[in-house]
Amino acid sequence: MAYLGSPSATKEVINKYRFAFQKKYGQNFLIDSNVLKSIVDAAEITKDDFVLEIGPGIGTMTQYLCEAAGQVVAVEIDRMLIPILQDTLSEYDNVEIMNQDVLKVDIKSLAQQKNGGKPIKVVANLPYYITTPIIMSLFESEVPIESITIMVQKEVADRMQTGPGSKDYGALSLAVQYYAEVKVMFHVSASCFMPKPNVDSAVIKLTRHTRPPVEVQNEKLMFQIIRASFNQRRKTLVNGLKNSMELNFSKDEIVEAVHGIGKAETIRGEALTLEEFAELSNQFMKYQNQIS
Repeated sequence: MAYLGSPSATKEVINKYRFAFQKKYGQNFLIDSNVLKSIVDAAEITKDDFVLEIGPGIGTMTQYLCEAAGQVVAVEIDRMLIPILQDTLSEYDNVEIMNQDVLKVDIKSLAQQKNGGKPIKVVANLPYYITTPIIMSLFESEVPIESITIMVQKEVADRMQTGPGSKDYGALSLAVQYYAEVKVMFHVSASCFMPKPNVDSAVIKLTRHTRPPVEVQNEKLMFQIIRASFNQRRKTLVNGLKNSMELNFSKDEIVEAVHGIGKAETIRGEALTLEEFAELSNQFMKYQNQIS
């Protein structure tokens, strides 16, 4: 039975192993059983599910996942936590612990090996500093994913679901919305963690689209354009694209492409929707097709 979702149980485990929190890993352990249950409910975990948990810590949420899921693989980067996980998860026979950096794990092969290539569910309490690289790695590596239910900094959650005109709108907003339906499930106070972080958090659920919401001929090019547009937010879209090291279009071609989607050359990238970035990318493909 899951027992770690309390301050006293967490302290007991930490003291037993003389565990020292590693600031470089952004370690903050959940100590509220209601929040833990709510995360598992939000992820809609059933016995038919294979769950990948990223950053299990001492195994607090892992215990709840093991009781709800058919199989769990918990990937933990901190080797000092492995003996603790082996202890706290010893009564569960449906969990595998991996001491690796999740960004170096071949999750596509893992899903094929452990779940027959069927879509998996990802659940994580992510360190704030690595939220974006992990999410983008999961989406871009063609891993068969049904949903990602994660605890993130509230500000990051706001960034994922916002649209043009907001100061939080950026490359992450567009990328996440291209790959998934975004829904903030609930907010979590900083007091629900040990040690207590400086900011509140939010649990966000990303349900993968069966097909992208926009038609784009070259995904890679579209995201190069998006990154270039937000790398220099204060510049116009034309200048941002012209200054990009990833793009090789002339200023005349850029201006023509921007006009081609019905926009003035003075517009900034932050004013474009996902649909308009897709249209712009398709405009640029005309030049590449002409060259080839």
